[in-house]
Amino acid sequence: MNASVFRVAAVQMVSGPDVAANLAEAEARIAEAAERGAQLVALPEYFALISADETEKVRLREEEGAGPLQDFLAAAAARHRVWLVGGSVPLAARADGKVRNTTLVFDDAGRRVARYDKIHLFGFHSGNEAYAEARTIEAGEEVVAFAAPCGRVGVAICYDLRFPELFRALGDVALTVLPAAFTETTGRAHWEILLRARAIENQCYVLAAAQGGQHPTGRRTWGDSMLIDPWGDVVARLPRGPGLVVGDVDPQRIAGVRESLPALQHRRF
Repeated sequence: MNASVFRVAAVQMVSGPDVAANLAEAEARIAEAAERGAQLVALPEYFALISADETEKVRLREEEGAGPLQDFLAAAAARHRVWLVGGSVPLAARADGKVRNTTLVFDDAGRRVARYDKIHLFGFHSGNEAYAEARTIEAGEEVVAFAAPCGRVGVAICYDLRFPELFRALGDVALTVLPAAFTETTGRAHWEILLRARAIENQCYVLAAAQGGQHPTGRRTWGDSMLIDPWGDVVARLPRGPGLVVGDVDPQRIAGVRESLPALQHRRF
């Protein structure tokens, strides 16, 4: 692991149905993060599109390796010289009428270094509020981590947060990045406690980049993008609205926590 600190940033957005406007907003936030010294920038889940019509993302889907959204991410990473965790984009699925909800990671030269397809698909029903991602999304199968200057970085998306076995399966990571669009209802109840638990359990930093606010479609997302350290302390956060969370991944902090409480070495299962 690099002995120096590694600055990271989470972009919080309130995306709507206008893809061009969402991309312009993402570009501006990536540029701002780079100006503030961020070496890795994470976008939120569905950064390019949140529509009242859930099938709209199916019409927006791209084949792997080619398409406007993938081109945007690669170009932005190279232009701003940052590692870019590209929120999530709709890539073509095996099943007709569905997409893979996919996080693509690009290095600071714009080369794709990782792909993660969301494994756990959100389903929720309470009163008039209902979500069923499985109607339009095909689940992924593999956990994904990649090598970055700060060490190994794991990737998960939104609802994955509720499944600690996924984070254990990532192995020894310095940082886990979680693009998300948590609902206001579930976020208020569980978001912070789950994020802090994943950091504490795995003694790593967790960077969560969320959608956060009242969307043009009427949907409300919780936001509260944050960076959490391996002890479970919140380093930086943004409760609501568009903006940035910026902080440092410190290898000495990771080493200190793991030395004083070697829980990962004490595991029996």
